[in-house]
Amino acid sequence: MSEIKPSIKEMPVDERPREKAMAYGVSTLSTAELLALLIGTGNDEETAVSLMKKVLASCGDSIAELARLTLDDLYQFKGIGPAKAIAIQAVCELWKRRSRDDRSSKTRILSSKALFEYFYPLVCDSPVECCYVLLLNNMNRVIDHVQIGQGGLTATVVDVRLVMREALLKRATAVALCHNHPSGSTKPSREDDRLTVNLAEACKVMNVRMLDHIIIADTKYYSYNDEGRL
Repeated sequence: MSEIKPSIKEMPVDERPREKAMAYGVSTLSTAELLALLIGTGNDEETAVSLMKKVLASCGDSIAELARLTLDDLYQFKGIGPAKAIAIQAVCELWKRRSRDDRSSKTRILSSKALFEYFYPLVCDSPVECCYVLLLNNMNRVIDHVQIGQGGLTATVVDVRLVMREALLKRATAVALCHNHPSGSTKPSREDDRLTVNLAEACKVMNVRMLDHIIIADTKYYSYNDEGRL
């Protein structure tokens, strides 16, 4: 017969997430404790803290990997149903939005690294390919970004006309393209090469500068500009 784990209420006061946060501040809580506050309860064998430690362990203790989990993935853990799973996904979405908010409209894109840092929070946990265009002014300051394509695991279809339409609507004088490779490989495909060439030609016709096209895979990226292919 398995030992019944104590509930959070039966834990020492200084080990309970809510009381610990009130006494010492939320910054003192571990990620598992923060998530435990959201889900409230664990199961008949584990406290909410223990349960969230198990979920995080399955993700290598990475919030980015936690954000990749689907509802069905979360349901595999005993004690996590629709309400708790949605709460976990909601806080992951807030984490992503905070990352996006950190990039103000005054951001200047002066390198492929800056472009990678801008787009990584948008594509890091996407299980399928998605493509974005970044719209910039003549000082390379960000005007906006727009998702222009979403596909499957290995490809996405992008219409160059849509890219140019967004540039004209936002009065952008420069654009940069970014898409992800869920496979983990940064190597461009023939379709990636063709898209880059076609967009570069369209930009020349419309007198819009094409700064770069980067491919993000995990924490790595490939830059057409850095490789001298623009």
